[in-house]
Amino acid sequence: MLLTRLAHVSREVAATSARSRKIALLAELFRDAEPDDVPIVIPYLAGRLPQGRLGIGWKVLSPPVAPAAAPTLTVREVDARLTGLGAVTGTGSQAERARLVAELMGAATADEQRFLLALITGEVRQGALDALAAEGLAEATGAPSPDVRRAVMLAGSLRTVAEALLADGPAALDRFRLTVGRPVLPMLAHSAPSVAEAVAKLGICAVEEKLDGIRVQVHRDGDAVRVYTRTLDDITGRLPELTGAALELAGERFILDGEVISFEADGRPRSFQETAGRVGSRADVATAARAVPVAPVFFDVLSVDGRDLLDLPFTERHTELARLVPEPMRVRRTLAAGPEDIPAADAFLAETLDRGHEGVVVKALDAPYSAGRRGASWLKVKPVHTLDLVVLAAEWGHGRRTGRLSNLHLGARTPDGSFAMLGKTFKGLTDALLAWQTERLQELALSDDGHVVTVRPELVVEIAYDGLQRSTRYPAGVTLRFARVVRYREDKRPEDADTVETVLAAHPQVRP
Repeated sequence: MLLTRLAHVSREVAATSARSRKIALLAELFRDAEPDDVPIVIPYLAGRLPQGRLGIGWKVLSPPVAPAAAPTLTVREVDARLTGLGAVTGTGSQAERARLVAELMGAATADEQRFLLALITGEVRQGALDALAAEGLAEATGAPSPDVRRAVMLAGSLRTVAEALLADGPAALDRFRLTVGRPVLPMLAHSAPSVAEAVAKLGICAVEEKLDGIRVQVHRDGDAVRVYTRTLDDITGRLPELTGAALELAGERFILDGEVISFEADGRPRSFQETAGRVGSRADVATAARAVPVAPVFFDVLSVDGRDLLDLPFTERHTELARLVPEPMRVRRTLAAGPEDIPAADAFLAETLDRGHEGVVVKALDAPYSAGRRGASWLKVKPVHTLDLVVLAAEWGHGRRTGRLSNLHLGARTPDGSFAMLGKTFKGLTDALLAWQTERLQELALSDDGHVVTVRPELVVEIAYDGLQRSTRYPAGVTLRFARVVRYREDKRPEDADTVETVLAAHPQVRP
């Protein structure tokens, strides 16, 4: 498949808001794709590189290169060239990468250059998410959409299912079954503004603690235990505590869903960053386990003794979970039968927050396990933190945001009257807001190096965020987690912005 075909579809998908049109465009693309194209086409549609981050900075990408007159690049050729780029290391690597990038861009048309630049910089935002791609794949092959979605769920990979479907047709879906030892994509939750709204929407439900840990899926088959992350990475060797816990359970063959978290001696959770650092540590696991011990907390079961439980209602799955997993290893919960139980559910949320956790997940008792999907039968409720911060700088955007100032550098006030940067964000910005902030920030500009525009610290912006984590990259020693723009506060002066001390006081467990 020529890259120009993929670039065209990506642009068309970005330009339409109609879900049916997006699916039709993707279906047409899949009909034209060869099975060998799929491992490249699928991640490219989602704005991901199969190679992961290439470490290519704007300095290498910014020099203009004359585009090719006609399209000749195939997606497989581009993939091979990017793999070669990622393999360049050592002395002289910067110059060699610049040469290879120039060669690639010189072989691309103007449209292809724009797509490649957005792809390499992570700025592809055409909304071709895996769910839409799965629907397009079903339409392209004549396979029932529910069967494709379930196969993707069980395979843990849209790419794997797409290769099989395009090569062998709908009959290939029969080979994708729930199997102990092969991870599946986890069920996810939508957000709700309050416990009251979540309970009113779901009716009879369970209200469970939402832990600020790392999602894990634990598979046991006899003496063999495997542990997988939310992204299906195998981390068994990093977490011997989970292997030990799984082997202590009465069952011989099962798949459990839960979180791994680290606790202080008093039972309160350690910071997310400590847990994440422990889970990510590959070297000297024994020492890491002594310094930051972790424990599993389970909230669902997908399979027991060869029985697939995915389609059972949650209340039946929880009965199996309670039979298999002792209470100290299960997430705390309370039940709500309807609006009359909202005060008790609110009290449970308050107690959960007092214990140091981040909120609750409200779950319909009659819902099956919709693996790989953000189902409406799970609703998470957690306090939204907001801060009034000052814009210190902004980065010129790429892709659809070319020519607009996008990624904001955010600062809080310090005791000496200056501002300490707490992080960056480009999320929450509508096209109208992007246009406005580009004009406004240029009025405040102090310097522009072609990538970052430094501005006078005068513009206050309200930022929502999920929490803090420690970071040595920023002067306050912390950074915001999942920051996004709520609105600009032109009614506030820079001296009205939140202080670093205020930010740290709201999150005492994360003080640097």
